[in-house]
Amino acid sequence: MKKRFAIVLLAMSTMGMPVFSQNHTLIVKAAQPTADIQPTMWGVFFEDINLGADGGIYAELVKNRSFEFFKPLMGWTVNRKKFVEGEMLVINRTNEDTRNPRFLRVTMNNAAKGDLGLTNEGFRGMGIKKGLRYDFSIMYRQSDAHTKLHLELIDTLKNVIGDTVLSLTEAGDNWHKAAVSFHARETVLKGKLNIWFEGNGIVDLDMISLFPGDTWKNRPGGMRADMIQLLADMKPGFVRFPGGCIVEGFDLSNRYRWKNTVGPIEERQLMINRWNIEFPHRNAPDYFQTFGLGFFEYFQLCDDIGAEPLPILNCGMACQFNSAELVPMNALDPYIQDALDLVEFANGDANTKWGKVRADMGHPAPFNLKMMGIGNENWGPQYIERLKAFQAAIKAKYPNIKLICSSGTDPNGERFDYLNGELRKMNADFIDEHYYRKPEFFFQNARRYDSYPRNGSKVFGGEYASHVDKTAGGTRNTWLAAISEAAFMTGLERNADVVQMASYAPLFAHIDGWQWAPDLIWVNNLQSYGTPDYYVQKLFSLNKGSKVVPITLDNDVVAGQDSLYASACIDAATKELIIKVVNASDKPQVNTLQLEGVKKLAAKGKLTVMQSDLTALNSFDSPTNVAPVESTIAIKGKKIQLNSSPYSFSVLRVKLE
Repeated sequence: MKKRFAIVLLAMSTMGMPVFSQNHTLIVKAAQPTADIQPTMWGVFFEDINLGADGGIYAELVKNRSFEFFKPLMGWTVNRKKFVEGEMLVINRTNEDTRNPRFLRVTMNNAAKGDLGLTNEGFRGMGIKKGLRYDFSIMYRQSDAHTKLHLELIDTLKNVIGDTVLSLTEAGDNWHKAAVSFHARETVLKGKLNIWFEGNGIVDLDMISLFPGDTWKNRPGGMRADMIQLLADMKPGFVRFPGGCIVEGFDLSNRYRWKNTVGPIEERQLMINRWNIEFPHRNAPDYFQTFGLGFFEYFQLCDDIGAEPLPILNCGMACQFNSAELVPMNALDPYIQDALDLVEFANGDANTKWGKVRADMGHPAPFNLKMMGIGNENWGPQYIERLKAFQAAIKAKYPNIKLICSSGTDPNGERFDYLNGELRKMNADFIDEHYYRKPEFFFQNARRYDSYPRNGSKVFGGEYASHVDKTAGGTRNTWLAAISEAAFMTGLERNADVVQMASYAPLFAHIDGWQWAPDLIWVNNLQSYGTPDYYVQKLFSLNKGSKVVPITLDNDVVAGQDSLYASACIDAATKELIIKVVNASDKPQVNTLQLEGVKKLAAKGKLTVMQSDLTALNSFDSPTNVAPVESTIAIKGKKIQLNSSPYSFSVLRVKLE
């Protein structure tokens, strides 16, 4: 790691920058704001990758609850004392208009507990907590009221750690719902659910569900609270959803369709997740999208945590790395209509068609959608042609909706140059730039936006992450990755009149089910932790400020001299000066902050520091190994001495009096 980092420093020295100088005077012109910082500056990007939704923030514990996976009994095991042909059949209601065609038909032959049953394995197991309530529900149909279900939570040794009995009391040709709650007696990382049948005759079963009682805001059928709390703690300015590559799909039949994700849960149409088959080395044949977490829930989440919603829609193009399937221009109207209808769903009166859908789901007030993305990482003249059609239609009906437009997969090269030029000609609201690069890129691009045009299209740093070589899985989120991102982000903040939104990607990863790394937050079935990158993102978000002010070293922006990076801003609401300093060298540095344009400073400031070895990581056993440490710093006059440890990121807040 240190050898790799030395390459970064060597590159800086070849540009005429002395390395490892230990004393600097940084001038902060606190009374000369250069740009407004938007409330949306720092947000989060969610994609259903790495078991991010099902098995992740969507708290459902039962996998394949409605038997709609490619293999209808995937995730389920049939338990029986004696095999009887046809006692478990998956039936497809092909003659009915339903988005949920399959159900399970069980024929019992005077079954008692232990004779015939099912086990569900969950998503890499079920995380079970001692003393917690678990809510079981099921849809069923039977000609006579003759069925009892014996429910058991079991540990890895098949010991029962929670159980109850549910009687199915309704009879007839219609489907009914039954529910029961019970408590767990032990904590288990990888538990399972048993269902034993008691009775005689036929019973049809569907939508078999189990939720923990401690969901976010205690909502039935809701989200996993610890994961959402990590997001809420960041106070993000926006949430971008639902991706990402799943918006495109590997072909257009696999694209994300928001209309299939709203309305009653049992009417939402399951679909294979493209990450199921994307990487042979990270195969995930059980990765599907149930859409229990749909667009309504995404909007509701934004409401909950005070973030602006940023939905991304398909532009009539599938993933160009996979099928590159296109919708002909003369067939694009339904895709455009989906975008128009989404605005109505989010903002429309309850008397409108799609506004009523939202209201019927429990949110009569509008979600106040202000922006949406058209396409994800699409490129070429085909994208521009389709984007122009979307832009014309959306702006004609909703002129105040801001559109986020793709600049492709890379931050440079012919594709990027073409798209950047065309989008600026179109006066695109936002150009979405993505950077998955080595740490060197982030250190060397802290000045990237200093020379961008100040007028016209704004930049959305929609996906970025520093990828450290020769690491795998969770170990990629090293302090080297995080500190390089911090250095880069000082350049984003300094250019807040150009870059008005930014988000790290991807957001979540399940340790037993990831396809892509690094990721901001890692989880297992019971725990979640923020990486060093998470704490960097959080510090920028919580110390956003409202106006950029200059901070300079030798009359130049602080962007790599002696491996030093810095930005400064004013928080008008709290009347505080906020200074961020990254020391990316292996030597301590003494930085004297000389403040101009201030009458008086408070006697003390709050200093928050992250510092560690470049290879350091967080983990389930040590989730805050690399994390912010707060202290106070004494201040005299208008000069502040800020001692920066090697490989450190410091945030100083000082009250202006």
